Amino acid sequence: MAAVGIAFAAPDNCKGPAPSQQRPVDLVHLANQTMGDKSLELEVLQMFARQARACLHEMSSGDANAVVSAAHRLKGAAGAVGAFRVQLAAETLEGNCGDAASMAAVGVAVIEAENFILKLSR
Repeated sequence: MAAVGIAFAAPDNCKGPAPSQQRPVDLVHLANQTMGDKSLELEVLQMFARQARACLHEMSSGDANAVVSAAHRLKGAAGAVGAFRVQLAAETLEGNCGDAASMAAVGVAVIEAENFILKLSR
């Protein structure tokens, strides 16, 4: 009789869907931010992609203040949409704006996120 009770018991997933850290954009986080509105998700992601590209352009100036400012904006925008790799890379660059490897890591993370967003937009 106990086996029947176990078979029909609700699964222990009260925390909700697990975030996907495997993708360039965490779609679970994004869905929570947009309350599941798919068209809004796409619009937000496209705005993020444009902003990320603008931040990369500003970072390429080489001016330390511009790099720090752009990295800070990119970090916030990436966190809002669930682009956590971009957020982490931007945070690292913000703390060490003269590091070429950190700058390259931001570029790679942004390109991965952009490619992911383009695939979703098809």
